[in-house]
Amino acid sequence: MRLSTKGRFAVTAMIDVALREQFGPVPLTDIAARQHISLSYLEQLFSKLRLQGLVTSIRGPGGGYSLGSGTEGITVADIICAVEDEPPKAKQPDASSVQDMTQDLWDAMNAKVLNFTQSVTLKSLVLDHLAKGVAIVQKPSPNRGVFKRPVQQFLLPNVPNSVFAQGRTFRTKL
Repeated sequence: MRLSTKGRFAVTAMIDVALREQFGPVPLTDIAARQHISLSYLEQLFSKLRLQGLVTSIRGPGGGYSLGSGTEGITVADIICAVEDEPPKAKQPDASSVQDMTQDLWDAMNAKVLNFTQSVTLKSLVLDHLAKGVAIVQKPSPNRGVFKRPVQQFLLPNVPNSVFAQGRTFRTKL
């Protein structure tokens, strides 16, 4: 199993999605702004996560990404293996009689890392963040669509808004 920045960013972005999923699909632009990760890099990561079924995408206004399954069913190993180009390798017997002197050490370490990442679920990471007091603020919905009208705000509410209303105010004062 390779541990790289790619895997770290993928786990961070998945935690972000899991924390905010209750408010609807999470746009990648919001994740990029909150986590300081390049949007194009996130697009590459999420296309691989979507192919593995870890996230689902919703297109259009109000769209974004949501989890493909529950947080308890997704492990850190699933996320890292989805974005890395190679699946986790088990120890394979070497055909050559001369083996690298440290190969057993690296194989044992790789097995321990794989076992550990398979034991950590996305749900446990989300609960850890919530226990630390991370505040999840719902982003106000943008004023999009043909059915939403902008709220009209007047600068001075007691000033007449037309010539006719102004004429009525002068007539009543006389």
